[in-house]
Amino acid sequence: MPTATCRLLFVLVILAHDRRRIVHVAVTPHPTAAWTAQQLREAFPWDDVPHYLLHDHDRAFDAWATTATAMGIHEIVTAVRSPWQNAYAERLIGSIRRACLDQIIIANERGLRRVLHAYVEYYLKSRTHLSLDKDAPVPRSVASRDDGDIVAISHAGGLHHRYERRAA
Repeated sequence: MPTATCRLLFVLVILAHDRRRIVHVAVTPHPTAAWTAQQLREAFPWDDVPHYLLHDHDRAFDAWATTATAMGIHEIVTAVRSPWQNAYAERLIGSIRRACLDQIIIANERGLRRVLHAYVEYYLKSRTHLSLDKDAPVPRSVASRDDGDIVAISHAGGLHHRYERRAA
């Protein structure tokens, strides 16, 4: 009888707090300090860097100090065992788990990357937030009744839907 092996994958998500906008998502089976530092450089490749970078005490973030300083970012580390100090990121991680990863079976790293990118597109363009006055991180206009019939737009492989008006 064949046995199934389970390999843990590390997901790194960089979030801009202003509109709950996901800036960067990366997946790896072997998170190292060098890998996380590279992800920081990939998330902000040009001069559009944030003033502050907030993260926890995970050892994978050890190389961020020199990378962040070189990029002109002030690093803020949360207190040990204090997830409430980074509430936006904790809420996003919970949303990804509940609304996406708990609903499907991930077979490999490539599949996880594909599912996460599909969920990020849904999250940015369709998922509403009360703190954003029921708008998505990427703002969209409010449709009137004159704009046409209501149609369903499938996201994340049919896991989520957005409804909007479209002309016939």
